[in-house]
Amino acid sequence: MTSSAAPLTYDQAGVNYDLIDPLKITAQRAAAATASHLAGHGFSEVKASRGESAYVVDVGPFYIASIVECLGTKTLVADEMATLTGKSYFAGIAQDTIAMAVNDLITVGATPLVVQAYWAAGGSDWFGDAQRAQALVAGWKAACDTCQVAWGGGETPALAGIVEDGRIDLAASCTGLINPKERLSVGDQLGPGDAIVLLASSGIHANGLSLARKLAERLPQGYLTEIEPGLTYGEALLAPTALYSPVTEALWKAGIAPHYCANITGHGWRKLLRHPSALTYRIHTVPPKTAVLAFIQQQAGQDDREAYSTLNMGAGFAIFVKAEDAERTAQISRDCGIAAWVAGTVEAGEKQLLIEPLGVRFSEDDLHLR
Repeated sequence: MTSSAAPLTYDQAGVNYDLIDPLKITAQRAAAATASHLAGHGFSEVKASRGESAYVVDVGPFYIASIVECLGTKTLVADEMATLTGKSYFAGIAQDTIAMAVNDLITVGATPLVVQAYWAAGGSDWFGDAQRAQALVAGWKAACDTCQVAWGGGETPALAGIVEDGRIDLAASCTGLINPKERLSVGDQLGPGDAIVLLASSGIHANGLSLARKLAERLPQGYLTEIEPGLTYGEALLAPTALYSPVTEALWKAGIAPHYCANITGHGWRKLLRHPSALTYRIHTVPPKTAVLAFIQQQAGQDDREAYSTLNMGAGFAIFVKAEDAERTAQISRDCGIAAWVAGTVEAGEKQLLIEPLGVRFSEDDLHLR
């Protein structure tokens, strides 16, 4: 199947980071002004964690890291596929939600400890669908077991008039420990000569779903369009997000301390530019695209620059390590069941990402998170 329609971008799907990011930067600046309150409790913030994927507080013998993340619109795909197939996909949706929080938390070197749930439905009736509700519970617990975290509790409001009837908004918060303190990974050791190891994604994960849903409207069979024999577009979109905490825990046990990590979510591969330092990130090996991402790029008519600036394109997590630890890092990930590649190097120079096999370049002007 090939697309003859006009290219479809993330902006056209209703998500414009140029409008969202300025508010996030303003909020971060206001939030930074509150850090002085910690001193009254005898604690302090790790200032370098401001603008990172998780916030870190120094409590003396160890650090505490925390994060809150929402799933986004992937539930809409699950709802539509349930109507089309009669199946519940909410066990996978639960894993997606926890992955959004856990995969951010581990970027700073934290061991996930406790997860809290926020399940806001458009009405009480949502929870009355036993098959769907029990799948959500079972999937949530299974993901907690995989990440070895305690599920502490949560909130299940019915928000008629705010959340659409028949829909649910899912979010998770996660708290973790950085213990010993040497595990802290906020990029202070990141520098020229480091290697970039990319870990495979399991599909679209939970970012880019607005684009994916918009694309479904163009397809003659919608979500039931086969992207390869026996696999529909909807099923491929609903592959649960990979959980990367088993890899980061295994790395620490093996004596490998990452210099930096990046969760490749919103903003796609531009997230490799997240650290504020002026460094060049040169990619020489590009992981293969998952079938659903290749399909989206083709059907949306996106060139590589647009696709890699929006979607994970087969790489869901990046780990920056000493060059001598690179291959062992990739092997440890493979041993945990997640494919990995020694994909590039960090060099002195201007802040830019060079994806050499594709001829794509992103500069510091392409990512504004602080």
